[in-house]
Amino acid sequence: MSSEERSGTPVNKTTSTPVHKSASSSSSSQRDSRQEADSWEIIEGLKIGQSNVQRPDKHEGFMLKKRKWPLKGWHKRFFVLDNGILKYSKSPIDIQKGKLHGSIDVGLSVMSIKKRARRIDLDTEEHIYHLKVKSQDIFDAWVSKLRHHRLYRQNEIVRSPREATMRTFPPPAAIESPQPASSVVREAKVKLARCQSNLTELSRLLQSLEILQRTQSAPNFTEMQVKKIHMLQKWTVLSSDGVCVCSGCFASSACHHCIILCVCLQAGEQMGIPLTQQASNESRLSMSESVSEFFDAQEVLLSASSSENEGSDDESYVSDVSDNISEDNANFAGCAFRNGRRTCLPAPCPDTSNINLWNILRNNIGKDLSKVSMPVELNEPLNTLQRMCEELEYSELLDKAAETEDPFERMVLVAAFAVSGYSSTYYRAGSKPFNPLLGETYECIREDKGFCFFSEQVSHHPPVSACHCESKNFTFWQDVRWKNKFWGKSMEILPIGTVNLTIPRFGDHYEWNKVTTCVHNILSGRRWIEHYGEITIRNTKSSACLCKLTFVKGNYWSSNVNEVQGFVMDQEGKVIHRLFGKWHEGLYCGVPPSAKCVWRPGSMPTDYELYYGFTRFAIELNELCPELKDVLPRTDARFRPDQRYLEEGNLEMASSEKQRIEDLQRTRRKWREENDAKQEPCFFKKVVDANHRERWVSNNTYWELRKNPGFINMEYTVSLW
Repeated sequence: MSSEERSGTPVNKTTSTPVHKSASSSSSSQRDSRQEADSWEIIEGLKIGQSNVQRPDKHEGFMLKKRKWPLKGWHKRFFVLDNGILKYSKSPIDIQKGKLHGSIDVGLSVMSIKKRARRIDLDTEEHIYHLKVKSQDIFDAWVSKLRHHRLYRQNEIVRSPREATMRTFPPPAAIESPQPASSVVREAKVKLARCQSNLTELSRLLQSLEILQRTQSAPNFTEMQVKKIHMLQKWTVLSSDGVCVCSGCFASSACHHCIILCVCLQAGEQMGIPLTQQASNESRLSMSESVSEFFDAQEVLLSASSSENEGSDDESYVSDVSDNISEDNANFAGCAFRNGRRTCLPAPCPDTSNINLWNILRNNIGKDLSKVSMPVELNEPLNTLQRMCEELEYSELLDKAAETEDPFERMVLVAAFAVSGYSSTYYRAGSKPFNPLLGETYECIREDKGFCFFSEQVSHHPPVSACHCESKNFTFWQDVRWKNKFWGKSMEILPIGTVNLTIPRFGDHYEWNKVTTCVHNILSGRRWIEHYGEITIRNTKSSACLCKLTFVKGNYWSSNVNEVQGFVMDQEGKVIHRLFGKWHEGLYCGVPPSAKCVWRPGSMPTDYELYYGFTRFAIELNELCPELKDVLPRTDARFRPDQRYLEEGNLEMASSEKQRIEDLQRTRRKWREENDAKQEPCFFKKVVDANHRERWVSNNTYWELRKNPGFINMEYTVSLW
């Protein structure tokens, strides 16, 4: 195929000036070459039938490695590539001493390069490694060596998976024994294998117990669940036997943790404490091992607390602070309580096993996926505007903060609220929200929570979503630009923007950022979601205290997965409160075992895994009640047909409508570009804040227009769908 055909330019075969044709072909070829150098290229792996790959030579040298946090930026590291394993540290001496910073199995990674930027990216599912080389010659050498080592490593894995794995992860130093091949060792191996199997089962059962009920109320166990609990009692004896045999030959840390868990379970049964509470405490124990690993299991159980039992001392408190906007709009939230919110979606999520994601994503390595059209089956029946509202599920933390006099304790509650916004994502790695259309809106009035919320898509390229929420106790707003990038096995969601919260009673104005979200193992069924980075919460009206939260980057099997650590300190840098927990399980303040629970998520609904992993709050967000149809603007996400069809389980219509709606948006955008026109948001305006940053804030017209009643007098410049 000629360069003209590749670029979409028709070829004139009868031109009378061959010189012009040659020049055109040359410039087109150069343009294609530049585009190729500027884009990401996926390095192919071992092909079917390819074998006998020669063993490559060892290669080493310095490269730059990107860090997101802390010390964000490019850092010089020394790399050693040997037999398909890439190890790195700060210096060659550290490598010799065995002080490794990390080890990458190149054969099991997706490798992509960008030639012009001299970038090499390795996606290992659990981590994404961004590397860069300053010199073109050194870059070419590294790419060549990585290709060779990658093929060699993949060939080794295909030929002998078990042998290759053992080479990658060498066994610990042999333990001195007079009879290394004795029956005792063989028996120990069998016992250890059984221990590991039962450990996996125990972990799964603990997750099931946690899902049943996360509150203090006692769950209703089914007969099958009771049988599983009795089975755990038998496991205690098995694990104890396993430890006795294995302790002389193998590290017994896994068995030790099993015993701790079983002691917790048995102690809880004896004291009549709900088993789900024990599951939560077990998790709390595991995540605080670095602080205090060994403390009495009963003390863990007895010291557990719930945010529900830590209500304000003065429940009759009524704010005497007047805020004209909030007071007016609070009437919407304070009207008669609407009972009967739905508890289940109309249809379960579709089967996505037949979708080949690789064919869709392979040409979009390192690109922003918000511009890539995806099959509707990969969506969930909510969009980004509704997901922003979902961050307010635990708004009672802000109500409690508005009643708390101590500024440091108030900051703890604000920090817990910031963490709570991530909890609903734990079971949602399998799907993505719909991308809102420019001008699309969403409204949510929660009488039970006392707030009224609205949001709007204020920009399409780049995509920016803005929201505003008011309550008698607080005002919350944010505008966020989302960048989604695919790296071969993982997808990163990078939020750009600031979250704002004011508490009028104390004159507080809090600001904080969001952390990076990563969906791992995106091309296979066992996807999992991770949040990592650092959140800094500041009160712009007072320098009395500051909060820093670190979402720890781990891996799927590590004990610190989903862990959050943080502290609240005064203006002199003295730590006043220490925070720890897991973003999907809860946040604690203090030091174990006397730490108190600040926040804990609610229980998941029945069969949540069949319904997109939605929480109870998420299930209610897209509900369209008859009384709302006449008062909502026609741009509200509840009226979006493709999203509604997906929720109802009609995939054919959902796919058809999604294509039609996206075509309409492309047509509108093309018309605006051709006519130099601009579509302005209806309910938000762009301002410049004190730090000279552009921000989107409410123009205070939404609730006024709604009082008409509804939006029947509103003129719509475009029809979104």
